[in-house]
Amino acid sequence: MSSAVFDEQANRWDIKLESGQRAQAQFLIAAVGLLSARYTPAFEGVDSFTGESFHTSRWPKEKVDFTGKRVAVIGTGATAVQLIPEIAPEVGHLTVFQRTPNYCAPCRNSEVTPEEQREWKASYDTIHKRIRETTVGMMHEFDPRKTFDVPKEERLAFYEDLWSKPGFTKWLSNFHDIMTDLDANEDFSEFVRNKIRARIKDPVVAEQLAPKDHPFGSKRIPLETNYYEAYNRDNVLLVDVREAPIESITPNGVKTTEQEYEFDIIIYATGFDAVTGALSQIDVRGEGGQTIKEKWANGPRNYLGLQIAGFPNLFTATNAAFCNYTVCAESIVEWITDCIRHIREKDLQRIAPKPQAEDEWIAYVNKVAEGLIITKAKSAWFMGTNIPGKPPAVLLNPLPAPAYRAKCAEAAAKGYEDFVLQ
Repeated sequence: MSSAVFDEQANRWDIKLESGQRAQAQFLIAAVGLLSARYTPAFEGVDSFTGESFHTSRWPKEKVDFTGKRVAVIGTGATAVQLIPEIAPEVGHLTVFQRTPNYCAPCRNSEVTPEEQREWKASYDTIHKRIRETTVGMMHEFDPRKTFDVPKEERLAFYEDLWSKPGFTKWLSNFHDIMTDLDANEDFSEFVRNKIRARIKDPVVAEQLAPKDHPFGSKRIPLETNYYEAYNRDNVLLVDVREAPIESITPNGVKTTEQEYEFDIIIYATGFDAVTGALSQIDVRGEGGQTIKEKWANGPRNYLGLQIAGFPNLFTATNAAFCNYTVCAESIVEWITDCIRHIREKDLQRIAPKPQAEDEWIAYVNKVAEGLIITKAKSAWFMGTNIPGKPPAVLLNPLPAPAYRAKCAEAAAKGYEDFVLQ
């Protein structure tokens, strides 16, 4: 879609696709995704490179042959953490350019036995009930104890137990105050750093890979398999771009402030302009011709993460509580469906939140987020700070998933009184 313009007389959205096709609709649902607008830094000379290059989110359809090639990976976020250990054994040489090290945790994936599969399928009702009740919409739930109420020896044993388990257990089943108390967070952060150091042979590289500039959980925790072991290979080099920033992409490779590296392939694992990026890149115009990009110039403004004042009949299905997105997406779809049904049953033409309701919601979200660790990272898509020039803002609703659902349900139960209905 290239544009969507609200016709205030007809109460319809005029939509134009990139193919040139046009459509009209009373309701427009923006389900453009949280992490879909890829971000590639504006390196000088990025188009001059004569080898192969691509962003990880736009992987070539044809199989990439890494055999014996000199390969660069720019970025060490969640995608790079999965990619690097896979290609390291294939390439001739791999150079990883890192800006920010992450607290990567073992994924610990394993094969699912037929017995386990039958057991899970028989427990679907229990599982779905559980994930609609937990803080983050997963089977995980934070431990109600405070970190320092637990003796050190017992605490370390608890950390070890978390570390031995798969998935986000070590993050989302941890003591609840690691998400609010910097001292408690630092206790676990150092535990993770020591786990990282123990897996890296070179102590200098180990320290480069051990995060020290942000709290554990203030950025999404990448899950990995053999990621750190990749740096023990003779054909893998880590370059710290905070120490030696990238100056440009050259026809032959990458030039930092210290030297130029020659490559056959450059892979940009540089992340996304999260939450707001995808919709802001479309020419969406509401009342008075105001664009989404203009409306969100200082950060996203909306009510409940679902509608935007001045943009009638537009529903944003890309914002949710800080949780398992597929679970939260269910509640968002249910709310939007019920709202559209209400509009049609009442023979109304449009709905949009009142500006005051939008202002109060944004103030409320910011207040809830104030004491949370997720606001503390210097560069994280949770706050949009991974994108140069993007105003820092709370991009993910920080409410626990059940509390967020309750707020949405309340707005509907009150007859949509916080909305302008026409």
